[in-house]
Amino acid sequence: MKEMEPLLVDWKELRFGVEIEFVGGNPQQVELWPGWIMAHDERQIDGDGAESGSELKPPPIKWEDREQIREMLMRLRATGAEANWNCGLHVHVGLEPWGEESIPRFIEAALLYQEVVRSLLDSSEARLPFCPPVTQEMRDRFISEPGSAALYRKGRPQSHRCGINLAAWYDIGTVEIRYANGSLDYDEVINTVEFCLRFVAAIGAGQQLPCDPRRMAIALGAPVGGYPPPIPAPQWYRERIWLENALVPILTPLARSLVQDGEILYILPRPDGILVAIEDANGDLSKHLVQLPSAGWEAVRLLQE
Repeated sequence: MKEMEPLLVDWKELRFGVEIEFVGGNPQQVELWPGWIMAHDERQIDGDGAESGSELKPPPIKWEDREQIREMLMRLRATGAEANWNCGLHVHVGLEPWGEESIPRFIEAALLYQEVVRSLLDSSEARLPFCPPVTQEMRDRFISEPGSAALYRKGRPQSHRCGINLAAWYDIGTVEIRYANGSLDYDEVINTVEFCLRFVAAIGAGQQLPCDPRRMAIALGAPVGGYPPPIPAPQWYRERIWLENALVPILTPLARSLVQDGEILYILPRPDGILVAIEDANGDLSKHLVQLPSAGWEAVRLLQE
């Protein structure tokens, strides 16, 4: 692949989107700004462990359109929605000015700066499994065989979405920055958007940045603080994740016998067994009820939910 030439682009002219996860409220009753989407199938986990809320996102917009975000957050909060420890704030920034030739440059930037970005945005412990790091192995795969497959990172709970997710280029022409904690506060959301826009513009222009969170923000002209603060997960949720992590290696052979190349996304107890959610190579999810009789684990039935 031809190496990209640095290109200076005004960060305010970059198109972006922001995925706003929340719990509670009444997503069905929120009046949407034209072009905005309420992804009702994107549910979060509330304080009782139930699926709740949704994910709100705009069409591709520019900085001058940011008041749409303020208005939609007001409408969302008016229904009682809130952000908790399970929610994230994902910013997509369009790479159209640079194109596919920019992907190697952004991979190198991810390897160099991803921990700095994570630190500046103060990702909570509960959010980290949803934004794993880009690796040198992924870079090497991409150099030898460019394409989206090289940017997939296997591993629960979401196989292809790194904290700096460049696989998004092949889906919707963006880089997705996933490190921010969830928030429905306009200032926190817009500070995050501004940082992401400035960061992407700087990488596209070939700018070298400090490997220190505060100094990076200053160098970019981005806010030094005011990002969504981390929210501690409750003890029951942390214990659930510990138990899942212990069970995944045991249940993986069964999962792969049920779903070719299946990957376990989550495990939940049920009164009549254990629910195992398995994602196939295409990203399709199926849920299976399994039990542990004296002879070992066995699948009881496929759940239709």
